[in-house]
Amino acid sequence: MEELLSIKEASQWASEYLDKNVTTSNISYLIQYGRIKKIGDNGSTQVLKEELVEYYKDQKKNRQEEWKEQLGEDLNWALSFEQYKEAETTKHVHRLHPYKGKFIPQLVEYFLDDHIDKFKKEVYFRPGDIVLDPFSGSGTTMVQACELGIHSIGIDVSAFNALIGNSKVEKYRLVDVLEEINRISKALNAFIAESNIVNFEEKLLEELNIYNNKYFPVPEYKYKIKRNEINEKVYGSEKEMEFLPIYTELVKEYSIKLRQAKENSFLDKWYSQNIREEIEFVHSEIQKISNPETKKIISIILSRTIRSCRATTHADLATLFEPVTTTYYCSKHGKMCKPLFSIMKWWQSYAKDTINRLVQFEKIRKNTFHTCLTGDSRNIDIVEELIKVDNDFAELIQKQKIKGIFSSPPYVGLIDYHEQHAYAYDLFGFERKDELEIGPLYKGQGKEAKQSYIQGLSDVLNNAKKYLVEDFDIFLVANDKYNMYPTIAENAGMIIVKQYKRPVLNRTEKDKGAYAEIIFHLKSK
Repeated sequence: MEELLSIKEASQWASEYLDKNVTTSNISYLIQYGRIKKIGDNGSTQVLKEELVEYYKDQKKNRQEEWKEQLGEDLNWALSFEQYKEAETTKHVHRLHPYKGKFIPQLVEYFLDDHIDKFKKEVYFRPGDIVLDPFSGSGTTMVQACELGIHSIGIDVSAFNALIGNSKVEKYRLVDVLEEINRISKALNAFIAESNIVNFEEKLLEELNIYNNKYFPVPEYKYKIKRNEINEKVYGSEKEMEFLPIYTELVKEYSIKLRQAKENSFLDKWYSQNIREEIEFVHSEIQKISNPETKKIISIILSRTIRSCRATTHADLATLFEPVTTTYYCSKHGKMCKPLFSIMKWWQSYAKDTINRLVQFEKIRKNTFHTCLTGDSRNIDIVEELIKVDNDFAELIQKQKIKGIFSSPPYVGLIDYHEQHAYAYDLFGFERKDELEIGPLYKGQGKEAKQSYIQGLSDVLNNAKKYLVEDFDIFLVANDKYNMYPTIAENAGMIIVKQYKRPVLNRTEKDKGAYAEIIFHLKSK
């Protein structure tokens, strides 16, 4: 006979089977998304044990052994940090704003803190030291240094990246931030009330709810999809076309303008008319803020908000294809979904989340110097630029110099770092410096691009050396599949004294394959 388990019993069985904690929420997720079948009512939900065995059997395999077979025995699994949940790898201010290509804070902490183990046999940085990140990105190194009582300076060619990093380590009058958020939210509510959007969305959601309950029942529909009882692509397309006339009629009835009159910029192309108007309204309200620190952090909240409000499907948030202005079958949620017509939901959610994260960070941060400069790390005069924003920090660098570097340089031909935040450049009017990026996507990965990358990284290290102590330690995180870093080190008069090869778990939402990166430890010859 088939064995039935309650949610709690399933949680206990899976925890023992995998030798790790599997919560009742994890089991409920499997039911919700059709991985296993729900049996019984909500009050006495049960699942089949054989389906749990089938689902978890692949996870029973030792991923460490499997990855080492693919990536090599020199893979340092201790640096996978697989024991940390996502909430820990995105803790406090680390998730103030999305950013492609950032490393997790635990990796930075491992090399910056004062512990030693069988892999890290020496302490490289101590409280009061200064660490440099010449490719600051979203500011992860600065934030972790701030936790550890280490001074830090970041450099980034992107003005928006510098804004993100500085916003994370800035000290705020949180009462002022909260007051301004409440003022803007109240004004936005009044602005929205003057349009037809609220009534339109209420009616649309009502129609979608009826339609989804009828044709995409939860969790039965997803269960059938997982077992190929329904051709999702064909069925989804059919139902998408069936609902379209209902949607079109509502758009007409409430006079909703789906597209803007022009598509000259990112903001023109990727946002509906109503959302664009709300964005501009909130932006104008932010300009009224007198406190510069408050203005910056609320600008970050708006930027995070509008990133989530682009006219795209839920499945394509990370990679944009074409603007979506109609209801659509959503493969991610297994039902009909709609485009966004207002920023209010995300604005309120991110505002609340930002305040909570700033409060958390304020409790653990140390009283140290932290600044991200906007500039080209190949030739920037760190002291001269720092004097303009923090003379005391500039004096400290001149007095004791920088102990070392912890950074993740861009990968050759992988990401356009300006383009990922194109909406923010449009909105805030920052000058783009795409031509100064090292190894951008648009230059590709050919011979010329690699030579340019090697030269760029070499120049960055040679420029940084002027500000480093004599016995410096440099840690660079990279996937060096083209074996460029030995040449880079040689060009900078350095040697690679050690390499740490670490597995990168779940590096993107759609890529779960075996992947590794190397932390190169460089010192002076």
